[in-house]
Amino acid sequence: MPSQAINTSSRTPQVDDAGRLKHFLTIEGLDKAQLLRLLDSASAFIGADTEKQKEQASLLEGHTVVNLFFEDSTRTRTTFEIAGKRLGAAVINLNPSRMSTRKGETVLDTVRTLEAMDTDIFVVRDHASGTAHLIARHVPPHVHIINAGDGRHAHPTQAMLDMYTIREHKGDISNLRFAIVGDILHSRVARSQIAALNLLGAREVRVIAPATLLPTEIERLGVTAFTDIDEGLKDIDVIMMLRLQLERMEGKLIPSTQEYFRCYGLNRVRLNRAAPGAVVMHPGPMNRGLEIASDVADSERSLILSQVTNGIAVRMAIMAQLVDAAGVQTA
Repeated sequence: MPSQAINTSSRTPQVDDAGRLKHFLTIEGLDKAQLLRLLDSASAFIGADTEKQKEQASLLEGHTVVNLFFEDSTRTRTTFEIAGKRLGAAVINLNPSRMSTRKGETVLDTVRTLEAMDTDIFVVRDHASGTAHLIARHVPPHVHIINAGDGRHAHPTQAMLDMYTIREHKGDISNLRFAIVGDILHSRVARSQIAALNLLGAREVRVIAPATLLPTEIERLGVTAFTDIDEGLKDIDVIMMLRLQLERMEGKLIPSTQEYFRCYGLNRVRLNRAAPGAVVMHPGPMNRGLEIASDVADSERSLILSQVTNGIAVRMAIMAQLVDAAGVQTA
């Protein structure tokens, strides 16, 4: 992946001495047991009955969650908002165009100002890598930071909702072969997916992309790289498509969008090259006719809408565990 990798395990510990979450910044630095604990706890937030929903609605009562999004988002911001409200938190969405950072105030000064208003969970998204990690190094112990995507570096909650969706529909991850297809070079989602899949013991992880969209030394991350999608999809159980991030590209990395779809777009013919019963995922936003054909995106083998639904439960589980790290019981 890009050379912006950030070693958070030593500089900004995500867990306390008892192994409980303090922040959720990246998959790297966590262990398999911690990921499984999050996935298992998310199950409690799926299809809960009325009585259980009432209990869950008090887990974050008295807490304030601020969605601090310096980069546009629909799915991530909205699911975090719903997740916080379902847990009983006061949730504030800040509009970056109206924040004081536009007037020259630093991000840390903005966070300190909001801390003074009793905010204790910040959900941070930024176009620059490392913003959430920077904030985590400068907040007091009772304040928790969740990385909702930083530059090309990481998108850990997306990876976790993907892992939950896979387990829900396909079972044990260790039995499955995965292919991550598309703009690997610019994708924070791919980086977090690879880390999570390897940590959970996936049978095989492949990445498929044009050579121009494959980071150098990609195979050091424990994946096998393919530039031929037809070859790369053979025997694959889960196909994880990525958005083509044209806004991050410098120079001409693909001949044209039409050529990209012809060579790397997922259509029915290519889907049928994968293993019988293979499923399709996409983190969104999805560009139909560029990364994926509509008949595949809307097919019975698509888990794309399940990913969105599960994102709420997984983000509820993460926030609940962060509060528990401060000594509040969540079960």
